[in-house]
Amino acid sequence: MKMKVSVVVPTYRRPADLKRCLAALRAQTRMPDEVLVIARAEDDATARRLAIELKSASRFALRVIDTGAGGQVAALNRGLESAEGDIIAITDDDAAPHPDWIERIARAFEADERLGAIGGRDWVHEKGRVLDGSCHEVGVIRRTGRIVGNHHLGVGAAREVRMLKGANMSYRRAAVSTLRFDTRLRGAGAQVHNDMAFSMSVRRAGWSVLYDPLVAVDHFPAERFDDDRRDAQTLGALSDAAYNFHLILGEQLEPAHRDIAWVWYALIGTRVYPGVLHTVIAMRSGIARAWQRFRAVRKGALQARRDARRMRDASAPTISPARTL
Repeated sequence: MKMKVSVVVPTYRRPADLKRCLAALRAQTRMPDEVLVIARAEDDATARRLAIELKSASRFALRVIDTGAGGQVAALNRGLESAEGDIIAITDDDAAPHPDWIERIARAFEADERLGAIGGRDWVHEKGRVLDGSCHEVGVIRRTGRIVGNHHLGVGAAREVRMLKGANMSYRRAAVSTLRFDTRLRGAGAQVHNDMAFSMSVRRAGWSVLYDPLVAVDHFPAERFDDDRRDAQTLGALSDAAYNFHLILGEQLEPAHRDIAWVWYALIGTRVYPGVLHTVIAMRSGIARAWQRFRAVRKGALQARRDARRMRDASAPTISPARTL
């Protein structure tokens, strides 16, 4: 049975990127049934671009949806609530799907009723070059809790993964009908790791989540208009990102792995979320900055651990004391 496809594109102050994205969607070998652009009312530059796009001849319905609130999570949830298709394909405004993107997505869902989500490779164009490479390990969480993404480098056959990347992820409506992007996640604009949390929730609900490198988009990472700038992240944005990351791990991992991950990130960590070891290494380039980053990460992580524990306690079933006869 042929399934209807809705494409959701959140956008904010990137009219040139949006133009390229919509042009790529118009060049698909299988047209989407509708494209929903989720924009903010105060974004005049995007409104002007969309006025032009709405006048253009197109083989799909273009709908403009007001976010109703700022931030990527709000925009994505508006997209989920407004989309009418059996498949909800999500991409970023700074991405350009390959011509067979929708065709491959629809074919995968139509062939497998267990498939809840599928994503693929995003070919990253950065500073005049394409980040090319070959990695077979994609969308993996190791026992330490370390995330191995590599969605922009993955090669090989389609396979199941733990998580997908926001620039290229699609969902079966039936798999996400009761799910929404997590409004608890922090951030002034792009609440980072919202894609990780959402795709992991689909898998946790029992659906298959696939990565197929042939389901591809070109990705041109554009400027973000909030504290989480790509080249100048503030300490507050770093703390928010660490909060989101540890909140997700605290809720999605099994209890034993959850504790292992907590210790590993505190003692070792990564360059992005440094623990003690990575902080010592970073001190070679400046002790004060390395220490500030460590404190910001641990602040967010500790708040997330507290909140995740509180939520688990609140959802745990209570056992009434036995009544004495």
